[in-house]
Amino acid sequence: MTIRVLLVDDDPLVRSALALMFGGQRDLEVVGEAANGRAGVDQARALRPDVVLMDIRMPVLNGLEATRILHADAVPPRIIVLTTFDADAYVVEAVAAGADGFLLKDTPPAEIVAAILKVADGDAMLSPSAVASLIREVRARVDSPRAGEAEQRLAALTERELEVALAVARGLSNSEIARELYLSIPTVKAHVSRLFEKLSTTNRVQIAICVHDAGLL
Repeated sequence: MTIRVLLVDDDPLVRSALALMFGGQRDLEVVGEAANGRAGVDQARALRPDVVLMDIRMPVLNGLEATRILHADAVPPRIIVLTTFDADAYVVEAVAAGADGFLLKDTPPAEIVAAILKVADGDAMLSPSAVASLIREVRARVDSPRAGEAEQRLAALTERELEVALAVARGLSNSEIARELYLSIPTVKAHVSRLFEKLSTTNRVQIAICVHDAGLL
C-alpha cells in the first residue's frame, strides 16, 4: 500500500527537500504541495492524501488553523505538524486542533518517514521535546478541575478499555498493545474506536492527555 502525502510549507526549499527525501521511498508518494494553510486545506480536500505534513507559521492561514479546519471534515486526513518551533503552547494547540503527530524539522529523515508510516496506520507520533511539553502541560492540569473531569470520563470504561487507554497513553502502537494484552490487532483497533467515542476524543494523543489528567500515569 502506498501512502499518499501532501506537503504544506511556505518554504519551497523545505518542500523540495521533503519531496526528494520521500522520492526514494517505495511506500510513500508526494501527491501535492501547498505554500500556505488555505492552499493546504484546498489541496487536501481535492487530492485526499493519507497524511499531511503541516508547517505552523505560514501566510494567509497558519498551520494550526488549517489543521483545525481539516480535522473537522467528515473524513479528515492524518496530520503531522512539522515545524522548527517546539514551544509548549504550539504542541498543546496542535494536539487540541487534531494533529496526529508533532515533529521538528531537524528530525532525522528516517524518523520522519517512520512517523508517517506510524501515523498512517492510526497511531500518534510525537518528538521527544513535544512529549516533554505535553507532560509539563498535564502536570499543570492535574490539580485543576480537569483531573476530576478526566476521572469521570474514564469511569465509564470497562476494565479492558481502561487497559487499552493506559497502553495508548504510554505511547504503544496497536501491534504493541496486542502483544502486551494478548489481543488481536483488529480487537485493539475496535477498543481504540470505542475509546474515541466514550472519551469524546478524536485521536490517540487526546486519550493520553485524558489518562494523564486523571493522574493514572
